[in-house]
Amino acid sequence: FADGDPETARVMGEAFGAAFEALSNFRGVSVAAINGFAMGGGLEVAMACDIRVVETQAKLALPEATVGLLPCAGGTQRLTQLVGQGWAKRMILCGERLSADKALAIGLVEEVVATGEALAVATQLAISAGAQSPSSVAACKRLIHAARDITIAGGLAAERTEFVALFSTEDQREGVNAFLEKRKPAWKNR
Repeated sequence: FADGDPETARVMGEAFGAAFEALSNFRGVSVAAINGFAMGGGLEVAMACDIRVVETQAKLALPEATVGLLPCAGGTQRLTQLVGQGWAKRMILCGERLSADKALAIGLVEEVVATGEALAVATQLAISAGAQSPSSVAACKRLIHAARDITIAGGLAAERTEFVALFSTEDQREGVNAFLEKRKPAWKNR
């Protein structure tokens, strides 16, 4: 970055953006375990995940403007969606660094845990997500992401369309039958 070459910046920005979009659009569930400083690209990667678990000592920030840059891998957009414009502006425009408790209070993270526990809690959440129907998880995730971009009427219509589409899957039949038979479902991701 020090050479100030716009072409290098374009290539780097596109590469980071593509990587974080791939993570965000991953069909499964991604859980970030944050145990220290999540600043700049580190926080952007965590925000591209579905769920964020942070240890009490962690610090979170998007300090790019302090060096004449901006968060270029979704940071301005994802932060605003998670915490609203006011807190996004405080963090980005004022360079504010947040404690774990403040990040929880404003909705940037979903859970604060004791030092050394983030990975175990994140892993347990991933295991819980893995017990769900992969087809249902993928459909729910598409709808949650679509909610960012559409009106409630469009979102409700898409929700019903995805609901009906699940009835064409083996997993839907397996899930309902397992529930009725009081057993764990055997998901096939079909």
